[in-house]
Amino acid sequence: MEVFVSMKIIVAATIIVAGGLAWYMLTRDVAVKNYPSTKTGPVLLFGDSLAEGVGATKGNDLATQLGKIIGVPILNYGVSGDTTRDGLLRLDRALAENPRVAIILLGGNDFLKKIPREETFQNLEEIVTAFQQQGTIVMVLGVRSGIIGGGADEEFEALAERTGSVYMSDVLSGVFAQSDLMSDAIHPNDTGYAKIAERLAPELVKLLR
Repeated sequence: MEVFVSMKIIVAATIIVAGGLAWYMLTRDVAVKNYPSTKTGPVLLFGDSLAEGVGATKGNDLATQLGKIIGVPILNYGVSGDTTRDGLLRLDRALAENPRVAIILLGGNDFLKKIPREETFQNLEEIVTAFQQQGTIVMVLGVRSGIIGGGADEEFEALAERTGSVYMSDVLSGVFAQSDLMSDAIHPNDTGYAKIAERLAPELVKLLR
């Protein structure tokens, strides 16, 4: 009898846990701010040299290759060397595009220049929030700051959860330190950008449905 009761408890607990996980996944899915979108504006990539496409030949930067995969042109607002401070200074021009989706790729230069981590993520949150306030869906791309000392994965993920953004961790995952995929120590080559685009495309397509 005791064994039977114990089994019932185990089964009930399993159902509760499974139900909780299902609820968690559902709430995560609907927690993306401004999704589904009613906007008809463009998709925009806002960031630094990785967004600009340093290391790629003409027409093989991340924005162009990602746009080809999803069948939607992507505006390239990447500027090599930009920190989050620089991003804030030129944010108005990007906002004027009134994008449907904004992909944010900033932070690496902050880490290189040793800008205080707290300021970096305050700036990123201000950028994300500015896009969201005009109805834009935001995707945040994490930067593997561990390359240059000190990881920031938890901060990027917390930012995305706090703002209701889609989060893709470590933009250089599977590309960094692969000699056939990199043009230098930091920037991918054409093939490296293609791999990043292939990874991002399925998530971006979901946002554009």
